[in-house]
Amino acid sequence: MKVVLESLQRLSHLKVEPKYSPMLYKYNKHELKFEPILRLKYFRWVVIGIVLMSFVSINTMEIKDYERILEININGEREFTESKLVKELKQYKNIKYPHIVLAQAKLESFNYSSRIFIENNNLFGMKEASVRITTAEGTQYKHARYKTWQESVLDYVLWQNRYGSKCKTEQQYYSLLNGYAEDTNYQAKLKNIINKNNLKELFN
Repeated sequence: MKVVLESLQRLSHLKVEPKYSPMLYKYNKHELKFEPILRLKYFRWVVIGIVLMSFVSINTMEIKDYERILEININGEREFTESKLVKELKQYKNIKYPHIVLAQAKLESFNYSSRIFIENNNLFGMKEASVRITTAEGTQYKHARYKTWQESVLDYVLWQNRYGSKCKTEQQYYSLLNGYAEDTNYQAKLKNIINKNNLKELFN
């Protein structure tokens, strides 16, 4: 920055003797003669303009760098860990049986390793809804696709509010989930995951 400013100051003090006006020339091959293209007294302003344009480019590059850093920080917040999922579930005060929901996420995503989760941000194996509000942005691999995994959580909350609002006990909720998956051992698998990982304790 200091070097650029000093260069501008030096250029702005350039002087041309008033006795003549030196010029830059180019050769016209059709008329076989040299033709003036730029008086030197204007040349310094051209140079100053080039320097200023470079300076603007540097600033633009710096702004883009800041934008890139900001984007990295935002994406960093979107990175997934199970502890972040637990925190996300806790923020929904009206969600029912979050330990069962967490067990579903672990089961449906093959412990957060499935293609549907990694590429679709889909934690719960949800299909794109057609008769309720949804946060899905489309379908991919026959499952709902979300912009972020947080939107997948929100979509599950919307599903639960729509279909599970009348469930008063865990067993009623497990019964509701009988229609969630085709696996006849779905309930038993969820209960096993909950007991094995002490998931209830995470929400006490």
